[in-house]
Amino acid sequence: MSPSAIPPDDILLQVTPALPLPEVWDAIVRPEQLTRWLAPRVRLELREGGPFELFWDPEDPSQNSTQGCTLLRFRDQDEIAFTWKGPPAFDALMNRGARLTEVQIRVAPCPEGIDVTLEHKGWQAGEAWEEARSWHVHYWDEVLHRLKDYLMTGEAPPPPTR
Repeated sequence: MSPSAIPPDDILLQVTPALPLPEVWDAIVRPEQLTRWLAPRVRLELREGGPFELFWDPEDPSQNSTQGCTLLRFRDQDEIAFTWKGPPAFDALMNRGARLTEVQIRVAPCPEGIDVTLEHKGWQAGEAWEEARSWHVHYWDEVLHRLKDYLMTGEAPPPPTR
């Protein structure tokens, strides 16, 4: 198998806010908190198969959103996993049918606080997929640090655009 035919590794990132688990978990699963650090508009139902939709342009929900994404797994104060659509630049590549990737967020107590681990998987082989994965590594790193800042200060700049 040629190197370009090997799918890229999953994205795996972590932050550790020094706060109680319920506070961290609520920031990850409560729409009113997600709008403070992740996206300006959120549609989320905490049940498997429910919507997990983020909107970066609330005036035009069909553009730059995860509209149509669903919650795959939900274990209270433990794990949430959902399908993912990339930003408009990667729409044709990763936002169609079976090409959707999966994001999983797990939380676990540790001596320093709560480990929040984000894993983004489902990448395919090829140069365009490598570019999309690289973009998402930077995006998720920024998002996790925004989450930590929000948790530690209660403040965050407006959610980033994609």
